Amino acid sequence: MGSSTGSDLPVFVVTGTSGAGKGTLEKALLAQIPELALAVSATTRERRDGEEDGREYWFISDEEFDEKLGSGEFLEYVEFPWGQRSGTLRSEIARIQGGGKVPLLDLEPQGALEVKRTVPGAVTIFVEAPSFEENERRLRARATESEGEIEERLDLAREQLSQAGAFDYQIVNADVDLALVELEGIVRKCLEAVAP
Repeated sequence: MGSSTGSDLPVFVVTGTSGAGKGTLEKALLAQIPELALAVSATTRERRDGEEDGREYWFISDEEFDEKLGSGEFLEYVEFPWGQRSGTLRSEIARIQGGGKVPLLDLEPQGALEVKRTVPGAVTIFVEAPSFEENERRLRARATESEGEIEERLDLAREQLSQAGAFDYQIVNADVDLALVELEGIVRKCLEAVAP
């Protein structure tokens, strides 16, 4: 798919199952480490109430996604069993690095493995709930998906959990404060390793 993003600074990738609490941890991490900036993924899914184009996602049509895919504009992408596609545009990484920040990517495990394979120095961090039952409870509690989509996400979560060992770090998010301390420690250690 691609090669280096052109920076000596790492690209951080947070991944895991739906409902593991990745978004909560990322939001807190961004507040703790201002050198980071979250890459905004492009997606073909419908915009939810309160979401803004360019803030939560770049909302694009299937046709636009195909065009960008065909011209090599994606660093990685994933197609979900329920039909939507999402991916990271290379232009997002360039935008963040051009602003002097370090990219933080929130990806599905498949996309995270692709970035690990193609971006030198990428740091991949897998976040999981303390149990599959807790993962399911969190997913149902957020009430953003239909019952059918929840079941598909749970099936996918089972598969994703089997891949957890392929990532550089694993964090069990049983307590958000403790998980944040662990995540922040990983990021700061990696940033210090490349500091001039």
